[in-house]
Amino acid sequence: MNTVVRSAGGVVWRPTRNGVEIVLVHRPRYDDWSLPKGKIDPGEHELAAAVREVHEETLVRGVPQARLPSIRYLTGEPGVEKVVDFWSMRALVWQDRPADDEIEEARWVPAAQAPALLSYAHDRGVVKAFLDLPPVTSVVALVRHARAGKRKEWKGPDASRPLDGAGARDAEALSGLLRLLRPEWVVSATPLRCRQTVEPLGLPYGLDPAFDEGQSPTAAANALRAVAARGGTSVVCSQGKLMPPLLVALSGRTNVDFHTRKGSGWLLTFSGDRLLGWDPLRPLTV
Repeated sequence: MNTVVRSAGGVVWRPTRNGVEIVLVHRPRYDDWSLPKGKIDPGEHELAAAVREVHEETLVRGVPQARLPSIRYLTGEPGVEKVVDFWSMRALVWQDRPADDEIEEARWVPAAQAPALLSYAHDRGVVKAFLDLPPVTSVVALVRHARAGKRKEWKGPDASRPLDGAGARDAEALSGLLRLLRPEWVVSATPLRCRQTVEPLGLPYGLDPAFDEGQSPTAAANALRAVAARGGTSVVCSQGKLMPPLLVALSGRTNVDFHTRKGSGWLLTFSGDRLLGWDPLRPLTV
């Protein structure tokens, strides 16, 4: 049985007057051109590792937008296999990276020309998946509130039931992942436990009862599309019984298990009003 090494990275892009460019790295140890990527540290979330490794190898701060295909290959070491998870990332800020023993050069190249420079077929496949994506206009992180004790043990109105200690910790862990997305808008269902789940982000938030449990999934999907229509990146906090039918209404897919654990969610990517994809967003503590 092979030993599996987990890594993460990104196809990091920026717009120019002549089209989209992506950043590639040249590694002197292998004399190759590849996508920026690296090993996931023990206890590190793969999305956090992808953002960290991209910055370490390129000095680009990337904002994840869409999950791309993962790759799997043998490393050349006996019995060692590597699995790399990739995300499309919008470049937020960047600077020239000085050469060192690990990375000799980080180079911006026109995206359509990148496959000709890349050394490996698996990297070219990831770039092809990126090139096949329509332009991403908005990202919505749809999350379920964190744990709030047992409903039957709460004496007050259910809408006033707060997060318990474990839920507060899960909300903090979730906020760490959500900050990687650089959200600009935050919307919460009206129950207290939903509001408390987004409060660790430290951003102003609005309330929308369309995301409350018991509401119409179609109305909730329309409300989420309205959030996505703002553009940029948003966070929406809803409830467990509404989210699966909401996601079915949004995606039109009845063969996907959209069950969502408390304190986790989905990364939804849009091009205009078209939903391009959905990727589970699960903090390691959940």
